Amino acid sequence: MLVSVGQFSPGGGVEGNLAVMRSLAEKAKAEGAELIVFPEESMFSIGKVEGPLAAAVDAGWSTFVQRLSLAAAELGIAVVAGGYESSGEDRPYNTLVAIEADGRIAATYRKLHLYDAFSYSESTRIKPGDRGIQVVELGGLRVGLMTCYDLRFPELARALAVQGADLIAVPAAWFRGEHKIDHWETLLKARAIENTVWVAAAGTSSGHTIGHSAILDPMGVPQAFLGEETEAVATADVARNRIEEVREYLPVLANRRFAAAEEILEGP
Repeated sequence: MLVSVGQFSPGGGVEGNLAVMRSLAEKAKAEGAELIVFPEESMFSIGKVEGPLAAAVDAGWSTFVQRLSLAAAELGIAVVAGGYESSGEDRPYNTLVAIEADGRIAATYRKLHLYDAFSYSESTRIKPGDRGIQVVELGGLRVGLMTCYDLRFPELARALAVQGADLIAVPAAWFRGEHKIDHWETLLKARAIENTVWVAAAGTSSGHTIGHSAILDPMGVPQAFLGEETEAVATADVARNRIEEVREYLPVLANRRFAAAEEILEGP
């Protein structure tokens, strides 16, 4: 199954971002993709939103999801993308939405690990997720969902793999900084290799984020990748039989002696 990652630089308005996503999804579909993964903050970039964040989220989340669902159905392509969902409080959730190719909502995932690191404090504006992990069927693949900083927590990726994920989708807005590209590339490879799964990572590409979207096979070998392009798509053939092939000679899941954390598997 062909899978694409779509990379762009989200602005502060939902409508403009949806137009860019539609264009990228059309390119992915033209390449034969059945699933496209978009970045974190695809709905809008917090730093570019005018006025109170909670008000922008209340006004934008439903429109974002509904319009994205319509585009998925019209193009016949499944979609994973990140936005902000109201929590009923001042701090919204950082939420991924997974949409089937017929436009139906397959799942949502609320980011578990908030980016309180490198002198940034995401938790001052965002509420942490409260639903545990999500693995969803999209286009014939079982797709595990995680967001950006989640990538630094190997127990989350392992829990997704144990739950049967063939592919881990990683929408991100990975901040620039010393060693940050090295961290990104190393962690993507590690999550693929240690779990023998495919990884499709879509990053925003802007003045403060690195881009570098990529699709890696279960041996951690990049099969498609981007640099710092402002708007671009990369596509690769994500084959389940590649997982089976790798696990025949690298059976790390079968050989493990520690179970994945129960609280992550079950959620709160």
